[in-house]
Amino acid sequence: MASQVVRVTEADREGRRIPFNRPGAAGEEMRYLGQALESGRLSADGEMARHCETLLADELGAGRAFLTPSATQALEMAGLLLDFDRGAEVVVPAFTHPSTANALVLHGAIPVFCDIRPDTLNIDEEQVERLVGERTAAIVCTHYAGVACEMDELLAIGERHGVDLIEDNAHGLFGSYRQRPLGTMGRFGAMSFHETKNVTSGEGGALWLREEADVRRAEMLREKGTNRAAFSRGEVDAYTWTDIGSSYLVSELQAAFLRGQLERRDAIQAARQRIWSRYAEELSDWAHRCGVELPVVPDDRRHPAHLFHLRMPGSSERDGLIYHLSSRGILAVFHYLPLHLSPMGRRLAPDCPRLPVTESAAERVLRLPLFAGLEDDEQSEVIEAVTEYVP
Repeated sequence: MASQVVRVTEADREGRRIPFNRPGAAGEEMRYLGQALESGRLSADGEMARHCETLLADELGAGRAFLTPSATQALEMAGLLLDFDRGAEVVVPAFTHPSTANALVLHGAIPVFCDIRPDTLNIDEEQVERLVGERTAAIVCTHYAGVACEMDELLAIGERHGVDLIEDNAHGLFGSYRQRPLGTMGRFGAMSFHETKNVTSGEGGALWLREEADVRRAEMLREKGTNRAAFSRGEVDAYTWTDIGSSYLVSELQAAFLRGQLERRDAIQAARQRIWSRYAEELSDWAHRCGVELPVVPDDRRHPAHLFHLRMPGSSERDGLIYHLSSRGILAVFHYLPLHLSPMGRRLAPDCPRLPVTESAAERVLRLPLFAGLEDDEQSEVIEAVTEYVP
């Protein structure tokens, strides 16, 4: 899929008057960073990390969260916990970040790429049913833009076939499906605190687990395969190597910044919802006139206002709007390139058929600036620039 948009450089991004994203402190981040420095402990699993995990538990309900360096590494931990044989298959959407597939490919899985729904751009549950087979070890769903997948159907498919469901919830923290928090319904849920996410630690993530056996083993996997956590609690008398694993830990400095963000989550969410809703309202007439599709949010789910995307009539119109906004100092960006058409995707799944909804979305999606600190006059500029463009 050829597109001139991919030639946007970092220099272009930095020079924009209105960036796509502008990370920043929301509350007590600097004070908590100072406290972490003064504590004399900067390694993992200190007071700041425990506080963040408690805040996540308060938000998500029954279960346990482990902070990780990224959502990618949360997914890698999930792959280790699944403990599948090399060559096992995992059903994944083709319209998602490469990490969604790569985190499991690292452990020997073969991705089976699935097309997406034309409304929410989430994995198409009807096609998932047809792709699950004897070698399937897991189904991975991505809650695109924080709008929930069809979770009841996906959970039922997993139960019928004895296959675990992993939620890639990098977009969806604070979202829900029929009043159930996203990231808590499958066996595992991965969350992201990258600087583009609603709450951030620059880089960072978390793995959500529901089953006590997974929690106990995850404690060892994230501590380089050792029983350090049990030793710290006085449950064993020696600290030793007990399992495979790696270092899936975050420092107290990362956790300190994240604590400040999580404590301000209500204010952050209110600001993002206000911005998202204004885009939806003030771009509605223009979108209708110009054949542009706005985000679809079914009535039975709550989204966290993670991103606001337009689906333009075609790739030339999408690229044209990106450059039109760029000429006015506004950075808007496209999104995923289809995984099944990527070099790695073709190598791992050479027989994957065309996935028309994925391929269409990849050519047409454009994301507008959306971050809690976006000022009203900045958003007015964006809206004015968008609505003066005629595809």
